Amino acid sequence: MDKVERPLSPHLQVYRPQITMVLSILHRGTGLALSLGALVLACWLMVVAIGEAAYSDARVLLSSSLLKVCYIGWCFCFFYHLANGVRHLVWDLGIGFERVQYQVSGWLVILFTFAASACYALVVII
Repeated sequence: MDKVERPLSPHLQVYRPQITMVLSILHRGTGLALSLGALVLACWLMVVAIGEAAYSDARVLLSSSLLKVCYIGWCFCFFYHLANGVRHLVWDLGIGFERVQYQVSGWLVILFTFAASACYALVVII
């Protein structure tokens, strides 16, 4: 059987990145990162349930500088996922589909994410 040459559909290299495209990809990535954070949270809850001796051993690891950096990253992921989720809920109401509206809402999501992450990191983590 001969191979039929068919045109390929355009891929990501063809399109110029738009804010909705970048935020959609970032939303998926932050969801994956939050899943990893949920595993750390589950381990912490298991250690707490085991007892005080296990908690004191795990506390050394959980308060390390490397995990503090991860906590800040997870805060960023949480606030981004939250803000973009609210944006999508507004879209579900049929609001915000005009070009200017979705660009402004996208930049507001980014601004809120950085501001909330910085405030949370300064107050709670650091």
